[in-house]
Amino acid sequence: MQKKITIDYQEYNYDSITDLDLKELIDATIQFADNAYAPYSKFHVGAGLRLNTGKIVKGANMENASYPVSICAERNLLSHTVSNYPNQKITMLVVYVDKDLKVPVPPCGLCRQTLVEVEIRQNHPIQLIMVAKNGTIITLKSCKDLLPWSFDGSFLD
Repeated sequence: MQKKITIDYQEYNYDSITDLDLKELIDATIQFADNAYAPYSKFHVGAGLRLNTGKIVKGANMENASYPVSICAERNLLSHTVSNYPNQKITMLVVYVDKDLKVPVPPCGLCRQTLVEVEIRQNHPIQLIMVAKNGTIITLKSCKDLLPWSFDGSFLD
């Protein structure tokens, strides 16, 4: 039996945003990409999130000459947030890559798995907003949409 998985997403441009909280989060994330340490790939990534309290938290990627030791902006941000704000929910997360590309860059596989794990842990979806330098934005209602067949703790029971 053949089956199909589909996801819903929105695509729009930065100039069309009317939600000032979203615009503030995107602007903060774009600025924070300057804090990335990416001397090898020159791939500067900023990630920012908003907690249910309204607080904005930011992260950036940190490379290492030994590439496996590097950490993506999204996982850097999620680790910090879950450790420092364990009782708050992440409502939205923005990812921005400071590189001239036609489309926004989605999180890598490791980051997708981590995003899904955090959603499960907090029992609340995280709206994911991916932003390209040219202003193109793709938004998903839940990080699970990036990884529909994710591995989770239910397999370990």
